[in-house]
Amino acid sequence: MTQAGKKKKRAVNRSIMLAKKIIIKDGGTPQGIGSPSVYHAVIVIFLEFFAWGLLTAPTLVVLHETFPKHTFLMNGLIQGVKGLLSFLSAPLIGALSDVWGRKSFLLLTVFFTCAPIPLMKISPWWYFAVISVSGVFAVTFSVVFAYVADITQEHERSMAYGLVSATFAASLVTSPAIGAYLGRAYGDSLVVVLATAIALLDICFILVAVPESLPEKMRPASWGAPISWEQADPFASLKKVGQDSIVLLICITVFLSYLPEAGQYSSFFLYLRQIMGFSSESVAAFIAVLGILSIVAQTVVLSLLMRSIGNKNTILLGLGFQILQLAWYGFGSEPW
Repeated sequence: MTQAGKKKKRAVNRSIMLAKKIIIKDGGTPQGIGSPSVYHAVIVIFLEFFAWGLLTAPTLVVLHETFPKHTFLMNGLIQGVKGLLSFLSAPLIGALSDVWGRKSFLLLTVFFTCAPIPLMKISPWWYFAVISVSGVFAVTFSVVFAYVADITQEHERSMAYGLVSATFAASLVTSPAIGAYLGRAYGDSLVVVLATAIALLDICFILVAVPESLPEKMRPASWGAPISWEQADPFASLKKVGQDSIVLLICITVFLSYLPEAGQYSSFFLYLRQIMGFSSESVAAFIAVLGILSIVAQTVVLSLLMRSIGNKNTILLGLGFQILQLAWYGFGSEPW
């Protein structure tokens, strides 16, 4: 690209960002602190999953005590019902956030995702029941990614999404260890109270500090206007997948990658605790190591690989290491 072409591109980018700022200022009531940014989104994600990370060790204990004979089965059912409800509700919540804005649905999803936390010490049965049902609204990541898409240009999004994913990992680096330490020293009740307080802090942060990323002028309709129910149908999107061969191949790749990953993640820490005999501190340390490696992978390694070997080869390399990881977990029989 010539020097003149580069200058023209920079000028166009500045114009786009200026237009976004003007629209955000003129498009309604920009409640919050400052202009919408990726940092607002990552704080929301960090606080939500930090609160849940604190409960890692207490949840494993309560799950085993509540369902001593069917611990893995009940864990699978709870996670399965939650995932199914999230799959069914995610398109509807996405369509409604396109009309009513992101902030309202960030508040809604965080509130209902964190609603089960105080129930852990009140009633374990209600705790696990509400976790299952909370899947209807437990789609904070979907709304956060939409928030990020509103405020970034196309060439910035992969790094912005990587930062969000890295923040999720960062929230799990220390919180399970902190939860395990506090639970051993002061009891699980304190851990639940602390997790509840952090969840409330997240809700207050959204109410007070997070500005709306989708201004009124950019919305297809106003409050109360009907939405297209085709947008809200989770199966309609699946029907459209087959219309583009490249999109179909990408979707199949993602599905086959996430299927074993989700199954492993939903039961692995329980497996370490109950079958491999890991202590709560060992599980927390294990999660911390995974979190640190994930942060490095999602930020530094990902950008280097995409620039050096391209997107497709990066995906192939990632899938190769995933195969190695899953095989090692499956055949490993010693704690080391």
